[in-house]
Amino acid sequence: MSSKGTLYMIPCTLGDIDPMQVLPISVKNTIHQLDEFIVENSKTARAFLKKMEIPIPQSELKLHILNKRTEEAELTGFLKSCENGKSIGLISEAGCPGVADPGAEVVHMAHQRGIKVIPLVGPSSILLALMGSGMSGQSFSFHGYIPIDRSDRKKKLKELERLSIQHKQTQLFIETPYRNDKMFEDLLQVLNPRTMLCVACELTLDSQELKTLSAGQWKKTKKPNLHKRPSIFLIYNA
Repeated sequence: MSSKGTLYMIPCTLGDIDPMQVLPISVKNTIHQLDEFIVENSKTARAFLKKMEIPIPQSELKLHILNKRTEEAELTGFLKSCENGKSIGLISEAGCPGVADPGAEVVHMAHQRGIKVIPLVGPSSILLALMGSGMSGQSFSFHGYIPIDRSDRKKKLKELERLSIQHKQTQLFIETPYRNDKMFEDLLQVLNPRTMLCVACELTLDSQELKTLSAGQWKKTKKPNLHKRPSIFLIYNA
C-alpha cells in the first residue's frame, strides 16, 4: 500500500504585490512540485500561480473550488489524490489558508484521514495587525465579521469592549470593505474615549496604513479613507 500524500497549506499575498516580497522561496519551491490545488477562486488562484512561475501549463492544473457554495458532498473528493499518495496544495483567496477561511474544513478532514498537513510561512493580516497595533499580544481574540444591522453592531462593539476590559484582551474583527467607513463611525460613537482603537489597512502593500489612537484621539484626527480597502480593526482597554 502506497503512503499518503501531503496537504500543503500555501499562503498568498494580501493584495496586488510581487509574491516574493512577502513569501519565502520555500513556498515557491513547494508550488513547483504540485499540479493540483484546492482554491477559493480559480481566476485569482491561476493569476497567483502564474506570478509564482509554476512550471506546469495552466491547462494541466487541476483546481478544486472551495467556497461558501461548495456542497459537503464535494469536499469528500478533494483529498482523493492525497489518499492515493499524491501531494496537493490549499490556497486561500488572500493570506493564510485555514484562518478566517473555509479551508479549515478540508484540513480537519485531512487529519481525520491520516493525511499529513504542512502549513507554510506567509503573511497573515490578523497577526500583522496585532504585531503593529501596540496592543496585547498575550491575550487576543479574532471575531471575524460582526453584525451588519447597525443596532446589533453597536451592541456587539460594546460587548467586545467589555471583554477587553474584563480579560485585558485585544479584540480583532473585520468588515466588508465597502462598509469600513460606517464601521469606523460606529466605533467612535460607541467606544469609551480611553479605549484604544487600531486601524490596519492594506497591510504589506505600498498603500499600507496602520495607526493606533484612543477613541477620543481619533475624534480629533482626520478621518482615514477606508472605503473598499481591506482593513482590520482592533480595540483594547485594560
